[in-house]
Amino acid sequence: MMALLKNSGWMAALAVCAGVATGSVYAQEMSFFRVGTGGTAGTYFPIGGLLANAISNPPGARACDEGGSCGVPGLVATAVASNGSVANINAIAGGSLESGFSQSDVAYWAYTGTGVFEGQPAVESVRAIANLYPESIHLVARADSGIKSVADLAGKKVSMDEPGSGTLVDARLILEAYGLSEDDIEPEFLKPNQAADLMRDGNMDAFFFVGGFPAGAIAELATSLDITLVPIAGPEAEAIREDYAFFSTNTVPAGTYEGVDADVQTLAVGAQWVTSAEQPEELIYQITKAVWNESSRALLDSGHSKGKEIRMETAVEGVGIPLHPGAERFYREAGLEIPAAPEAPAAQ
Repeated sequence: MMALLKNSGWMAALAVCAGVATGSVYAQEMSFFRVGTGGTAGTYFPIGGLLANAISNPPGARACDEGGSCGVPGLVATAVASNGSVANINAIAGGSLESGFSQSDVAYWAYTGTGVFEGQPAVESVRAIANLYPESIHLVARADSGIKSVADLAGKKVSMDEPGSGTLVDARLILEAYGLSEDDIEPEFLKPNQAADLMRDGNMDAFFFVGGFPAGAIAELATSLDITLVPIAGPEAEAIREDYAFFSTNTVPAGTYEGVDADVQTLAVGAQWVTSAEQPEELIYQITKAVWNESSRALLDSGHSKGKEIRMETAVEGVGIPLHPGAERFYREAGLEIPAAPEAPAAQ
């Protein structure tokens, strides 16, 4: 399993006394619930801290109606730095995390044993708590490359991202939808910042990137080179959404990047909060309820720019794995339309 805890000295001690959160939470006995995030410099880590604060309510804390925490009574949640989506899902499956963040496509591939989990046993126990915010699929091209659509990538030098990345699998799906494959382009397999450096030097025509906007590598590139964002829209994009429930439509607003002066339609995968089917239904119900109360809303709105995009009305959008029964119960009670549960993965 991939290395998970980066600041694990005190977390290891915490885990020893914690165990897995149980129904004893509701008797005000202290229990712990870890949220695997990503690197400390990324977006997952601060968002994880906000959500951990929202759902925590340690024994002895002031009551919600007295200005105290409105989290789950007795629960202490912590955000844990990690290597990201794949590491979080592996840790949840192995029992060393109670929950974590994952791109929606990675969660789907884990559940079905496909994509970056091809050849591995399907993680059939992974369940969704909430879709959080969109991570946009950026197709960045040199403004002088002549690339106006995905189809124009034919014959061009294009970075698909690193081997083993979710972006690479997404890029291949997009190429296929537009009638292309890697044989039709000059593929490179680089990190976005490396691809941006080559583009700046005139040695790259386009590259794919998946992440929340504005993305630092793209914003920096746009200050020194005229770029364009290529739309991923139309019937081809709709076909992708029909085939893969984890994709949703998305718009990168005009002015997000220097020189990109019009809205750009694209697809997105969701940054999602996932857990294990083994977690108690009542616990996840109470956690989900705590995330969407007014106190948590204020915390998310003021704590991070992406926190403002975490909305209950999109909490089940683009979810390509089953909801945890506790989360599903809350959303049904809240009046949300629950998406059809995906088919269980075929027997390995």
